[in-house]
Amino acid sequence: MSNFAGLTPLLAPKTIAVLGASSDPTRIGGRPIAYMLAQKFPGTLYPVNPNRAEVQGLKAYPTVADLPETPDVAIVAVPSELAPQAIADLGAKGCKGVIMFTAGFAEVDDAGAAVQAGMVETARRHGMRLLGPNCLGVFDAGRSYYATFSSSFDSGWPVPGRIGIASQSGAYGTHLYTLARNRHIGASLCVMTGNEADVTVGECIGWLAENPEVDVIAVYAEGIRESKTLIAALQAARAARKPVVMQKVGRSELGGKAAKSHTASIAGDDAVTEAVMKEFGVYRARNSEEMLDIAHTATRRIYPVSNTLGVITVSGGAGVLISDVADSLGLPMPEMPQAAQDKLRALVPFCGPRNPVDATAQVSNNVELVKTFMDTMVVEGRYASVLGFFSMTASSRRWPKIKEQLDRTKAENPGRLYALSVIVPPERRDELEADGWVVHEDPTRAVTAIEAMGRFGAAFAAPKPASAPSVPPVVLPHATPSEAEAKRLLAAAGIASAPEAACATADEAVAAAERFGYPVVMKILSPDILHKSEIGGVLLDVAGAPAVLSGFTTLLDRARAAAPNARIEGVLVAKQLKGGVECILGIHRDPVFGPMAMFGLGGIFVEVLKDVVFRRCPFGPDVAETMIRSIKGAPLLEGARGRPKADIKALAEMLSRLSAFAAAAGDRLQSVDLNPVFAMPEGQGAFAVDAVIEVAGGH
Repeated sequence: MSNFAGLTPLLAPKTIAVLGASSDPTRIGGRPIAYMLAQKFPGTLYPVNPNRAEVQGLKAYPTVADLPETPDVAIVAVPSELAPQAIADLGAKGCKGVIMFTAGFAEVDDAGAAVQAGMVETARRHGMRLLGPNCLGVFDAGRSYYATFSSSFDSGWPVPGRIGIASQSGAYGTHLYTLARNRHIGASLCVMTGNEADVTVGECIGWLAENPEVDVIAVYAEGIRESKTLIAALQAARAARKPVVMQKVGRSELGGKAAKSHTASIAGDDAVTEAVMKEFGVYRARNSEEMLDIAHTATRRIYPVSNTLGVITVSGGAGVLISDVADSLGLPMPEMPQAAQDKLRALVPFCGPRNPVDATAQVSNNVELVKTFMDTMVVEGRYASVLGFFSMTASSRRWPKIKEQLDRTKAENPGRLYALSVIVPPERRDELEADGWVVHEDPTRAVTAIEAMGRFGAAFAAPKPASAPSVPPVVLPHATPSEAEAKRLLAAAGIASAPEAACATADEAVAAAERFGYPVVMKILSPDILHKSEIGGVLLDVAGAPAVLSGFTTLLDRARAAAPNARIEGVLVAKQLKGGVECILGIHRDPVFGPMAMFGLGGIFVEVLKDVVFRRCPFGPDVAETMIRSIKGAPLLEGARGRPKADIKALAEMLSRLSAFAAAAGDRLQSVDLNPVFAMPEGQGAFAVDAVIEVAGGH
C-alpha cells in the first residue's frame, strides 16, 4: 500500500452519507446532493435527516444507524453542538471518512479547540479520517464527486484536466479553481482542509502525488502545522516527477496572524517554510495568476534540465522586454551561432538574428520565412524552450499559414517546450493549446512560466545529496553553557575555533596571550551573559602583558556592574584572527520542521540586508557549499575585486558538521550562534571566534 492510500475512501468514495441533508439545493446541506445528482455521481447517496422521508428525490434516513449499509464517507453539515455525536454515530457504524463542513471549533476559541480535539480522538478510536472541520470539502469532476457546498458551480462545471489543487482555505481553493475554469485550464480536482484537525494539506499533496489522474499539484497554504507528512509528500511528488506550485501566504507578521485566526493553523517561520520548498523543488508562486500560469505550462510535462530560451519575435521591443525578464530570472538566452545569424541576415538583411531573433514583419509577407527562421533557431540554436511573440498577428488573416509553418517545425523537433505570446479569441487559444502550444498573452508571464519548467527539470534530475558527516553522540549540559564549554561541545563534532584558553586569573590570561601571540581577543566568560558585546564584555586588539592585565580587571568590573547575579567563570583569551571573511553560522529550532541551519556573511549582510539562507538539518558538505554560494554576498568569498578566495570547502565542512551536531543534539537544543566565523584564505581553514549554545531548561 502507498503512503497516502488511506485517504482514498475519503477522497474517492463509492457510497456517501450526508448528515444534515437539505431539500433546498442552495443550502449547505443541499448543495452536495444537488451537484452530484446533476453530474450523475455513479455511486450511492444517503441523505440523513430525521425530519424528512426524502431529500431531493432520494430516500432519507432518520439516523446514521438506520442506513442500509456503511458509507465510505459522510458529509457532516449539522450545527456545531451536534457534530461530536455525529462523529460517534459514524464511528459506530464503521464509516472510515468524514468531511465536516460544520464550523465553530479551534478557529474560534479554546473551548472550540477542546471539542475539536475530542472529535478527533473519537474518529481515531474508530479508525476514521476527518477532513476539516470548518472546511469546504472536496470535488473531483472526473468522478462526478462533489462533497462541497461551494457556489462556484452555479456558474459552470470544471474543465477536464490534470491539475490537482490542495488548499487550506476553502473559499480560496474554489477561487483558484474558478480562475482556472474561466481561463479554460483543467483543474478538476480540489481538496480543502480547513482546520486540519486530522487530515493535513501535506497528506493531500501526497495523495495527489500518487493519483494517476494528476500531473501537476497546485497548493494554497497559510501555515504548516506538521512536517513529517509534508516532507514525505514532497518527496513522493518529486519521485513521480510531478511539479508542485505553492502559493504560501503569511509572509508578513500581519498575514501570519490572519492565517492563524482563519484556519487555526500554525503559521511558522516563513523563511523556514521557503527553505523547505526550495529543498524539494517546489515553486513558490507570488500570486494566483502566476500559480496558474506555471501549473498550466507544467501540464505539457516538459521540464528541461539545462533550460535555455530561444525567442522568435515580430517586434524588437518585445524582444528587449523578454530579454530583460529572462535575465532577471537567470534564464539563459545564448546567442545564435554566427553561421546561423549570417544565414538569416542573408535572407532578411534588416532582421535581428542574435536571440531574440527579430524576424520583423517580413514574415507576414513571406510566410515561408517563418519556418526557415524557426528551423534555424531550433535546430542550430538548440534551445530547450522556444517562445514565439506574434501578438495580434495571430488574429490576422495570414495567421493560419504562419501557424502551419510553426506547427511543422514543432512536429519535426519534438521534446522541446514550445510557447506562444499571442492575442487571440478564447476558441483560437483552445485550438493552439490542443495543437501542443502553451499560450500566454503576456510575454513576461510566458518567460516566468518557462523559467519555472527549468527549475522543475533541475529538481527532478538532481543527484542524491551526500550524507551528513558522522559526529559523536551529543550530550547537552543541563543548562545553557558558557562560551568555552560550548566550544568544547562543538569541537567534539569537528567544528574548529580560534586557539583560546579559559583563564580564571589575570596571570593565566597573560600566559595564554603570550602562548598565542599578540594581538589577542579577551571576552568575559559566563553562562549567564550570552551577548557579551552589549555590556562591553569583548576587548579587541589587546597587545602586551600590561594590556591583558588591565583588560582582565576591566571585563570583570563591567560584568559585575551589568549583571550582578551572573556566574563569572573568568575570561576567555583567544588569538585574534586577521585576513578572513566574517561569516555567521547558526541553528534555529523551528517548532514544525526541527533544527534549521543558517548561513550568511557577517555585519551589514545579515543585520541589514538579511542575506541569509536556511536548510533543514542534517546535510552533507555538498549541500552546505550550495547554500554558501547561493547568497547574494557569495562573490566576497569567491575572490571578487581582487580579494583572496576564502576557504569555502572548509566553511562548507563546518556548516555540514554544525547541521549534524544539531540533529544529534535532540529537542533540548534551542539554538547555536557562531558569530563571527572567519573563513580564512583558501587552504587555511575556517574558525569560529564566538559560540553560543542555548539549551531548553534555562541558564
